[in-house]
Amino acid sequence: MSDQAHSRDQAMQTPIVIVHSDKAMQAKQVLQTRHPDLKVHCCETYRDLPDVISRTRADIVYSVRFAGTPDFPRAALLDSKTVKWVSVGGSGTDHLNPWDPHKLTVTNAAGVAADMMAQYVLGMMLHFSLRLPQFLEAKRGRRWIAGQVEPIADKVVLIIGLGKTGQAVARLAKANGMKTLGVRARPQPVACVDAVHGVSELSQLWERADYVAVCVPLVESTRALISSDAFRAMKEMAVLIDVSRGGVVDEQALLDALDSDLIRGAALDVFSTEPLPDDHPLWAYENVVITPHCSSVFEGWEVKSVEMFSDNLTRYRRGETLTNVVDPKRGY
Repeated sequence: MSDQAHSRDQAMQTPIVIVHSDKAMQAKQVLQTRHPDLKVHCCETYRDLPDVISRTRADIVYSVRFAGTPDFPRAALLDSKTVKWVSVGGSGTDHLNPWDPHKLTVTNAAGVAADMMAQYVLGMMLHFSLRLPQFLEAKRGRRWIAGQVEPIADKVVLIIGLGKTGQAVARLAKANGMKTLGVRARPQPVACVDAVHGVSELSQLWERADYVAVCVPLVESTRALISSDAFRAMKEMAVLIDVSRGGVVDEQALLDALDSDLIRGAALDVFSTEPLPDDHPLWAYENVVITPHCSSVFEGWEVKSVEMFSDNLTRYRRGETLTNVVDPKRGY
């Protein structure tokens, strides 16, 4: 083995790691139970990451987008001469795009919150089927109104994106007796999905859905995917549930659809601008549920994410193929 090859092999076996998170010390403790021999550095701000990378000459950065996208230190990661692998603590990687996969490997924690996000989607379907907005409004006015709820069994949910989250949504929907339609870039049979279609078939699917669950990453092909044409084609009683990324739903088109009563309502966990500005018109709609990008946030998710990274780090040190490698063109 040449000296250069030996040096490269040694660097893979004992890489320098940065944990970039607002809970970096907690993550470091989890990581070092499996990799006690490694140098692990902590960084808990966006501002300090460039200096920490430069000072430590880190090979690997485990990074959580903990303070939004606008100020995320993307350049520090992509322009580094030493960082070879960025492990994203969540599933979305749009804040890093574009990157050169020949120079930098990006992985994510896809699936770490799939079950929780599916429960969120189910909860929002029940929110509308149980008429909770009307009952809550009546309660505020101390009014006893005629009550009737509707089952979600036999209703149709259209799942846009059949990654781990979309598949988890399908499992819960089927367990509740729903009919499931799915859309993915490369159609193929998926468990608990009655029929899987390509994106080109979406125009024929909108009118069939009682609920539309948006679970795709944000890439150029999905930007504004839920458009004015989509809303015009939906049922008047359709409910949109968005757990994807801000930008997949055309927000102006959604506002127009709500103003024109084209759909029953929406449950939104993601927005083009986060936090959602306090003067944004979406706040005013009684038939819109707004949550602060929290469908994937639950007690213990950080530990699960770091454990996934730790497993991948073991593969890296052994020279094995990493899991959850993200293709920047596909976004997953």
